[in-house]
Amino acid sequence: MSETRPVQSPGTALTAGAETELVLRPPVDIWEDAEQITLVADLPGVAKERLNIQLDGDALTIEGQVALDTPEGMEALYADVRATRYRRAFTLSGELDAERIEAELRNGVLKVRIPKRAELQPRRIEVKGS
Repeated sequence: MSETRPVQSPGTALTAGAETELVLRPPVDIWEDAEQITLVADLPGVAKERLNIQLDGDALTIEGQVALDTPEGMEALYADVRATRYRRAFTLSGELDAERIEAELRNGVLKVRIPKRAELQPRRIEVKGS
């Protein structure tokens, strides 16, 4: 699995018309064992409803948006934290079973498990005979 580099770098502002949006690359830890690859991404402030994980061919894209809801009738005069979008993209190898990807978001930490194809996993071969 290799990482696909997005056009923007950490903290780069994207301009769409008159609006500017900050897109960050979240830190991701990647572990591999005999059965799967596990990605753990820090996405603080992202709710499950604002998380999008997409697989297009061999490209896995993780996008999440922080939503800062202002209470009704109030207006923010100053905010240290702005609405932010996270984006990270990876290219999956052919040894992975993209049909069985599982994802879990808990307390701002996303865990994505990508199992290896069964036929490519190590297995013990039984020896027959006397």
